[in-house]
Amino acid sequence: MYVGKLVKVENMEQKVVIDKNSLFAAVNTECHHLRVSPDGDEYLRVWIKEPTWLQVEQALSSVMNIDSSSQSFDLDLNKMYKFMVENFIEKCEPELSAIELLRLSPYVGAQLKEVLPNPFSDMMGADTGNES
Repeated sequence: MYVGKLVKVENMEQKVVIDKNSLFAAVNTECHHLRVSPDGDEYLRVWIKEPTWLQVEQALSSVMNIDSSSQSFDLDLNKMYKFMVENFIEKCEPELSAIELLRLSPYVGAQLKEVLPNPFSDMMGADTGNES
């Protein structure tokens, strides 16, 4: 059963994608350099993967805590960032575990947050009916 939004197509001669690889998340990772301290010259190198649409949905669903007994919900961004660190960071230099990445200083963590994919960025246009 299709529950998505139907879009009226004015021109039935729409161009069909030729290179199906353009439909998929990028396989290559992007390296980012995060400064360790504001006045230092050392960097943490982090390679970030582009998420698939399903990983974006999983990151978003990790944010919500629903309590059916009290009929309430709350948002937990910590769970989303933990999910993103565990799933979107391929490697880093020096080598750090997911737990070590979660223990970064606020200065380095703020930079990491800026380079991680933003699951909310595409959601606004897709879920609010804003088509381009």
